[in-house]
Amino acid sequence: MSIVKIFSDSTSDLPQGWKDTYDIGIVPLYVVFEDGTFKDGVEITPEEVYHRVAADGALPKTAAPSPADFIAAFQPVISGGGDIVYISLSSSLSSTYQNALLAAGEFPEGRVHVVDSQTLCGGIALLVMKAVRAAAKGHTAADIAAMVEQSRARVESEFVVDTLDYLYMGGRCSGMQNFIGSLLKIRPVLRLIDGAIVPVARVRGKKEKAVEQMLRHALANADHMDKELLIVAHTLAEEDAKFLETALREQTRVQEIAVIHAGCVIGSHCGPATVGLMYMH
Repeated sequence: MSIVKIFSDSTSDLPQGWKDTYDIGIVPLYVVFEDGTFKDGVEITPEEVYHRVAADGALPKTAAPSPADFIAAFQPVISGGGDIVYISLSSSLSSTYQNALLAAGEFPEGRVHVVDSQTLCGGIALLVMKAVRAAAKGHTAADIAAMVEQSRARVESEFVVDTLDYLYMGGRCSGMQNFIGSLLKIRPVLRLIDGAIVPVARVRGKKEKAVEQMLRHALANADHMDKELLIVAHTLAEEDAKFLETALREQTRVQEIAVIHAGCVIGSHCGPATVGLMYMH
């Protein structure tokens, strides 16, 4: 029976300890500034991205790994007799999924299974952890891929951003929306729905009010949560993340609540001081 290795990309923002413990392969996306292109989490840190954006007043572009990047990552596993399940960033947000499919086509049929997570960040991480546990139990790559495809609709992902500036600079809200939002201190609550980022609430006032609203929505679903793992993700929002972690520990029966740091690509789109909740139901 073949060993199954689980892969994802850098937008899963998996903690290093998880990657090491479960031997999870990561294919990085790219952060592209005018003076250079950098591998997410390998050649540049989120703090460096925010510093450059503040200094330059312009966002970097982000780019998917090429098919050649995926082939180079997958080849050693396939050559060693293993099979692969790769869980990608939502195909609605990036060409990462399509490039992974192209790469998979260069290997014998059935050796590389590519799954569209239809989510990002901690939402992908939840699916990856389900996959690595299934692999440890000896399930086949085909069975694991099918399980992930069935599970992805159960992932809930919500975010609160601290500023509309990054969404505006990235073309995700108009200049007038940014101007009015800044004046009124409107904090959007964003949710992943069918693989796309959708604003589900606009909370006026302090960011804490928006975070509390996101928490209330999660707690309303507490009885239906998958109790194995819940993820709090953030970009330099330690206090908000700690508040959510404490409240969720006290008010849910989830076995593990992990706090993770979102990486460069996620941060390039939502900005610093963003905080999110990801769980399965």
